[in-house]
Order: sequence, then structure tokens, then C-alpha cells
Amino acid sequence: MELWILFGTFSLLLLIGTPVAFCLGAASFATVLYLGLPPVVVFQRLNSGVSVYALMAIPFFIYAGDLMVRGDIARRLVALAGALVGHFKGGLGQVNILASVMFGGVSGSAAADASAVGGLMVPQMRERGYGTDYAVNITVVASIIALMIPPSHNMIIYSISAGGKISIADLFTAGIIPGLVLALSLMVAAYLVARKRNYPTEEFPGRRMMGKLFVSAVPGLILVLIIFIGVRSGIFTASESSNIAVVYALFVTLVVYRTLGWKDFVEATMAAVRTTAMVLMVIGSAAAFGWLLAYLKVPTMLVEMLRGMSDNPIVIMLLINVVLLVLGTFMDMSPLIVITTPIFLPVASAFGVDPVQFGVILVLNLGIGLCTPPVGAVLFVGCAVGRVSIWEVVRTIWPFYAAAVFTLALVTYIPQLSLWLPSLFH
Repeated sequence: MELWILFGTFSLLLLIGTPVAFCLGAASFATVLYLGLPPVVVFQRLNSGVSVYALMAIPFFIYAGDLMVRGDIARRLVALAGALVGHFKGGLGQVNILASVMFGGVSGSAAADASAVGGLMVPQMRERGYGTDYAVNITVVASIIALMIPPSHNMIIYSISAGGKISIADLFTAGIIPGLVLALSLMVAAYLVARKRNYPTEEFPGRRMMGKLFVSAVPGLILVLIIFIGVRSGIFTASESSNIAVVYALFVTLVVYRTLGWKDFVEATMAAVRTTAMVLMVIGSAAAFGWLLAYLKVPTMLVEMLRGMSDNPIVIMLLINVVLLVLGTFMDMSPLIVITTPIFLPVASAFGVDPVQFGVILVLNLGIGLCTPPVGAVLFVGCAVGRVSIWEVVRTIWPFYAAAVFTLALVTYIPQLSLWLPSLFH
């Protein structure tokens, strides 16, 4: 009965449009009352959920990314990407994907990537004769590359949701190769669609111009190296690196590029505060919800149920991925990470999956959910940027979904894609 109250209250509130944080909190409160536990337990768990030092990294990474978005970094990275791959078939589609790789390493946010890169690329692609649906399809799915590579704050949320025992440095490192594999898969899909629709290529600008564009983009790209090398080498923690990222972002946009005005600075600050408040509220509420799941022994019951269905790890991971893909279609990523990690991580570990690998699987899987209706946040951003209906985009997005799901299958069943690079640092 307790589980019916917990999940029933949560589902009912979600269906009537209640914000996710309040759904989680109210469901936890109702269940605690039914169990006869002191109601203060919910607030204690909420407080402990956000009173984690590593969470300090999230607001500052969000802030650094917003400063970079408003400081002309995206335009310079897009220009460099255009020089590198614009002359391939469906050139601007390839540029869009490579720009997402570069900018994702700066912002760590799929929504920011879709907004910044899409805002630059979609109008250009439309003017050059590309279909708006094609431009938005690429923008939306390519944006989830940002979730895989440093400084992905979703990897930090996963580490905390797993009890803080999984190295954030290992997670940052583990996502790099899968992120690049995802980019390559999307490039193949973009090429095939562009060839079918006979989209144009761009003129190669020459090595001299490529060199100039690279020099112009280097200050933005250096941020990625600072974060990765600093955290990986142990010079500073993820929380400290986020502070350094903000200072560096301010230096680049104010001193080097001189593109960040006072209005942009204020807007970036306010946007970071709002986003941080929403994220931490969800994390705190989800922590109370997750504690109840553990208290009611949901992970143990799930392990036993899945063992009864099959003892084959391949089948178990397939089932977990299917469940996560379905959940990702109607819930946002951050609360799902906090809710599903304590449920599915023990299951995956029981069947021999490394926690670091599972983190990459989880983030990629739920990232795909950001691109799917009916509640795909990044899909909404891409459609707003392209000024096109969701239906028009979804009708033709399937080749890019297929590329993302193909990458998910590789990451799930080839552990070394995630674990080889972290192993080099141990």
C-alpha cells in the first residue's frame, strides 16, 4: 500500500501539471504520514539532499556556461566548426554537430547548447536551402553531446545520487569517448539524410582562414582543458573547478573578447540563480523520495523481480534501458537521475555493470528523453529556435534517434567505451 501511495500521489500530481519538485515532495510527505513516521523526516531528507559540498559545482558551471553563451563564444566555435567540416556533404549539418561538441565542452548543458548553437545555425541552414526540420533535428539531438563531456553537471548529480562514492573525475573522463561516438553516429545520419535530400556543401575556406578561426576560438576551448586537466589531475575538485570556470569565463568575455556588456552580465547572473534554485529544489525533493524508496526496499524487490525474469545481464540491461527511455519521455532529466539511480544502480551492479559505466548509460539514456515528446525540454527549445511545430520535427527525426539509440547500445554492451579512458589515470 505504501508504494501505491508514493507512486500514485506522484503520478496524479504530475498528470495535472504540478511542478516535479512539488510532486516529489508531496508524494514523500503523504507516504511518511501513512507510515506513521514524523513528518519532519521529509524536510530533514530534503535538507540533507542539498547540503552536499559537491553540489556547489552545479550553480557555478551553469553560471560559467551562461556567461559563455552571452559572450560570443558560440559564434566563434561555430565558425571554427564550419572551417573544419563544412565542406563535407550536408556541410552545415556537420558543422552543427561539431559545434555542439565544442560548445558542449564549454556549457555542459543540452538546453544551452540547443539555444546557442541552434540560434546561430538554424537560420543559416534555412537560408542555404536546408529543411527547417532537418536543421532542428540535428540541433536537438546533437545538443545531448553536452551531457556526456565535461563539465556535465548531470554527471555530478549522478555521483551524489549514488552516495557520493563515485569519482566525478572518472565520470567526466568516462563520458568523453561515448560523447565522440555519439557525434560520429549523428554525422553519419546527417550525411545520409543530406545525400537523400541533395543538400549542398560549403566551400573550404583555406588553411590560413582556418588558422585564424582556430586562434579566435582557442580562449573558449581552453576552458574545457582547464576543467578536465584540473579535476583529473587532482589539482582542484569539481566544485573548485566550477569557480575557476566562472572566473575564466568572465576574463575571456570581458577582457579577451570584450563582448559581455553589463546587461548581459546581469541577465546571465539572474538566469543562473533561477536555474540553480529549480535544480536544487528538485534534487532536495528527489532525495526525500529516494530515501523512501530505499526505506521501502524498492531496489531489493526490483533486483529479485528481474532475477525472476532473467539471469542474463544482456536482457537485464535491455529492460533497464527500455524503462529509462520510457520514463525520459515524460519527466525531466535531473529528477530522474536522483530517483532512478538508487533504484537501478544496485540492479546493474548486481549483474556486473561498473557504476561509472552505468552513469554514462543513465545520462545518455535520459538525454535521449530530452529530445522526445511529450515532455522533451530540449525538443521544445529546438522547435522554438526554429519556429516550427513539434509534429513537423518529430516526423523526420527518426534517423537521429536511431543514431543516439545505437550509441546507447554500444555504451551499454561495450564497457571499455566508458572505462578505458578512466583506467589510464589509475
